[in-house]
Amino acid sequence: MSAQVRVRFAPSPTGFLHVGGLRTALYNYLFAKRQGGKFVLRIEDTDQTRKVEGAVESLIAALDWSGVHYDEGPRKDGGFGPYVQSERLPLYHKHAQQLIERGQAYYCFCTPERLDQVRQKQIAMKLPPSYDRHCRDIPPEQSAMQVVAGEQHVIRMKVPMGGEMTFEDLIRGKVTIAHKVLDDQVLVKSDKFPTYHLAVVVDDHLMEISHVIRGEEWLSSTPKHILLYQYFGWNLPQFAHLPLLLNPDKTKLSKRQGDVAVEDYRSKGYLKEAIVNFVAFLGWNPGDEREIFSLEELIKEFSLERVGKSGAVFNVEKLSWINQQHIRRKSDKELAEMVKPILMQKGIEVSNEGYLLKAIALMKERVTLVQDFAEFGSYFFEEPKVFDEAGRQKHWEVETNQRISALADELEALKDFNHQNIETVVKALADRLQIKTAQLIHPTRLALSGRTVGPSLYEMMDLLGKETVVKRLRNAVHTIVTV
Repeated sequence: MSAQVRVRFAPSPTGFLHVGGLRTALYNYLFAKRQGGKFVLRIEDTDQTRKVEGAVESLIAALDWSGVHYDEGPRKDGGFGPYVQSERLPLYHKHAQQLIERGQAYYCFCTPERLDQVRQKQIAMKLPPSYDRHCRDIPPEQSAMQVVAGEQHVIRMKVPMGGEMTFEDLIRGKVTIAHKVLDDQVLVKSDKFPTYHLAVVVDDHLMEISHVIRGEEWLSSTPKHILLYQYFGWNLPQFAHLPLLLNPDKTKLSKRQGDVAVEDYRSKGYLKEAIVNFVAFLGWNPGDEREIFSLEELIKEFSLERVGKSGAVFNVEKLSWINQQHIRRKSDKELAEMVKPILMQKGIEVSNEGYLLKAIALMKERVTLVQDFAEFGSYFFEEPKVFDEAGRQKHWEVETNQRISALADELEALKDFNHQNIETVVKALADRLQIKTAQLIHPTRLALSGRTVGPSLYEMMDLLGKETVVKRLRNAVHTIVTV
């Protein structure tokens, strides 16, 4: 086996990339890059019944978008291909046959009906369902004749009947599992496709994978895999099983509880930097108070030693906070390039780049998603068509029309229209009218933006310009009261 660190991410092409899958891919990627190793993508499509058309392309696109680029895999041959399991069937058949010849595997001719009867009987007796090894002791000559005669069959591995298996996990330490709880696992199904268990061991060995970093759900299968390594006489890779991802109620993360696909969060406007940063913290931490990391910073800091054993809660509020921080890290120009197409979808074409940059700078500290610039800041580009009803009831009093009309007159007469002078005018008018400044500020914001919250009112007015501000204030006097 190569001395170089080689890790792999091996998803099944059954749909979109799950956030748990991205976490597994990311940890493998970070570990490989930190160690100067290779990150391999392998497609595990041995269960043809679950294969979804276009899923491979979708998985690769999601990884590319997130910046988790593989070194070897489909369309990137590194000398260990093919990287799609359905293209490797002869390799699995060859190795399964070796196990048969050595007496470490056997042909099983049990029908699905018989297996179901055995299972129901075990359940009725309150026993854990497992194969009863009915075909395990058929003489090899007889089972070979049955195969030649065309009897439907699978190939099962022979698991020792007694004793136990102990192995070292890089995250969990020493793990011991009794052989008696292991099934005589199916290695090759009746459709001649291997199961995950045979294919993963053969592929990891032939692709010289040095570290197997995968989810906790595979922990109980690891003894079966280690037995296969031993049967073949191969060196073991090092194993690391990542903690489960949990919903806030501590149940296993699932589609039933909300969005779990990377694409879901991408389409909502979360930045790839934020998603990667958030996913990295689902089980790992740097050992100090820092929470905001770029991918490059994660590579420098990541280690399996700092991955915990307990389940990690997927908290969307935390993801949103991290997204806010990454938005603030971006330059106004970078954000402008992201916001332009969103505005165009809303029918707003931006011709003045400088104006857009200033609007972004004003809103940057207040948005959670990139979409928010267009969603909550559309008033920078078009007159508001609706006004917040709760804001109207709270801030638009009987006397407000007269006050806003007076403010429009004052601002129209203002020669140097900038935020300092605007503030002076607003405060002076409030004093003259003997009202609190807030009694002018809140209805003015509502009139200009249709909203009750936003960036600095005076800077917002400065950017909108005198003509737009005066026009909107006067229009509001005639429209808000009738809303």
